[in-house]
Amino acid sequence: MARIAVIGAGMGAMAAAARLAVAGHRVAVFERGATHGGAVRRLERDGFTFDTGPGLLHLPAVYRDLFLKTGKESLESRVELSQVDPAGRHVFADGTAVSLPNASRAGVLAALDEALGAGAGERWSALVGRAREAWDATRRPLLEEPLWPDWRVLGRDPYPAVRRRGLFGRGKGPTTATLAEVARRELADPRLVALLESHALAYGFDPRSAPASAAVLPYMEQTFGSWYPRGGLRALADAVYARCLARKVEFGFGAEVTGIVEKDGRVAGVELADGRFAEAEFVVAGIDPGRLAGLCGGREPWGADEVRPVSRERAAGRLTVCLAVRGARPEGAAHRTVVHAADRAAELAGVFGDGPGPRTPCDRPTVTVLRPDDPTTRPDDAHEAVTLTATVAPHGLDGAAVAAVAERMTEIAEAAVPGLRERALWREVLPPTDDTLVAGPALAGREGRFLRPGNRTRIPGLYAVGGWSHPGGGLAHAGMSGAIVAGLIVNGDDWHGST
Repeated sequence: MARIAVIGAGMGAMAAAARLAVAGHRVAVFERGATHGGAVRRLERDGFTFDTGPGLLHLPAVYRDLFLKTGKESLESRVELSQVDPAGRHVFADGTAVSLPNASRAGVLAALDEALGAGAGERWSALVGRAREAWDATRRPLLEEPLWPDWRVLGRDPYPAVRRRGLFGRGKGPTTATLAEVARRELADPRLVALLESHALAYGFDPRSAPASAAVLPYMEQTFGSWYPRGGLRALADAVYARCLARKVEFGFGAEVTGIVEKDGRVAGVELADGRFAEAEFVVAGIDPGRLAGLCGGREPWGADEVRPVSRERAAGRLTVCLAVRGARPEGAAHRTVVHAADRAAELAGVFGDGPGPRTPCDRPTVTVLRPDDPTTRPDDAHEAVTLTATVAPHGLDGAAVAAVAERMTEIAEAAVPGLRERALWREVLPPTDDTLVAGPALAGREGRFLRPGNRTRIPGLYAVGGWSHPGGGLAHAGMSGAIVAGLIVNGDDWHGST
């Protein structure tokens, strides 16, 4: 039995902790904040509750596997999961709207044809079919296995080139196009382009630079569905935390780790801000690479020939507006509505910039409106809790700018919730911070620039877990990261992943 110190109580860190504890190790989690869950947060006020992190779960099989592998109880015995149908409603810049059914390729095709015109569904379906090829080619190395030592082979984009008709139209291997280029070439209709690019933007990717393989993002959602736990995504975080406690994982909150101690060429434990030293044979760090390097005395945890950490300077942030709303939620209202930006180019420039200079917020960003049909989120059936989110630049917004963007978001959201501003009892605005940076999942292509550093580090006994390490961000990917780290510690660094 080894002593294992886990830094941070995010979803990936807790997933690793539960798996390591059930394998017989003594696991202690040190979290500098006051609670667990990392980015999976909740705001509660006056009987209203709001998810202020992820709003929906994709790939629930990841957490079903976690509960199966860490005990005899299923995930559904602790969390009431339901599929959201429709998976989403989209309102485009020209006023066209379409509701897309959950986990139904044929249903999506028919809905797009009806709303956007004949042929729209087939073009979208063909792109999703090519995305499936990319998914099948990279699922294991990107999601289920430790990052390969020869990771550069994943720098080749698995999204297949479109075969064109004519003498010179034969496909010649994987494309090197960006997602935006693929969207323009294969979808043509600006509304379909907006639909594809909105998936990338929601994960913090700039479609102008993201690889074509980012098309796997809508593929995952359309194939595996969108799920909501009663009580919100925070209920899932609570369930994982409870599972850790049941497996005797020890938690310390308000316990900031200030240093990782090495002895005889490997980790020996962690130092805490209160002067304590926690001895450990292994350390699992569920924190961003910059903070991890600081805990290692400024030494880079990954070697020069390994995947480098993604720069946080040009990462995207998230602005959230929580609204307590007077009036009952109409029967049949969509759980999630995406109101697309009128000027996508201006939006992308505002989030990611067009160069090294400062970024100017887009006047009318894409707004995601969440209005769950969940009695636990509201004081009674005469009210509803509505959450608005927009992907924005993480810095450069002062208080006045944040308030102005929040007001415009509320106005834009009336395309989903009529009369929202008049119905709002109050609102709370959560500005983008370093803690709300959007870490997207790892993607193949673009010479490996969208991969994440491996879970193994060059310091023996030190492992990285969570959204800033392999296989990247998102609830499902965090859970996979925890499974990979636990596999490496339990089975050794030559472990190649689950079978």
